[in-house]
Amino acid sequence: QVQLVESGGGLVQAGGSLRLSCAASGRSRSTYTMAWFRQAPGKEREFVGGIYWNGGSTFYADSAKGRFTISRDTAKKTVYLQMNSLKPEDTAVYVCAYQSYSGRSYDYWGQGTQVTVSS
Repeated sequence: QVQLVESGGGLVQAGGSLRLSCAASGRSRSTYTMAWFRQAPGKEREFVGGIYWNGGSTFYADSAKGRFTISRDTAKKTVYLQMNSLKPEDTAVYVCAYQSYSGRSYDYWGQGTQVTVSS
């Protein structure tokens, strides 16, 4: 079992920045993927970006490229989502997820943290 706890959400003005954290605990594999998703009111969940824990390579949705950066702290088992130049359309609940095996569905999810961007 893996537990994920997000933090760092809040209210920010358009153009501002936020850094979200997702701390993982419990039993985890040596190689796995962690990712960020978001869900805005009335919309489907949307993939934001992810990171391969072994090596730290990252990958992003087009909507996140250039503004969002994912990183990790292996000692703290924490993944971060640095969001810059935020827009009102970035308003959503941001959720981190853990994928045990590449190509399979994400099998553990956090509770999410609310990000609200005011215009």
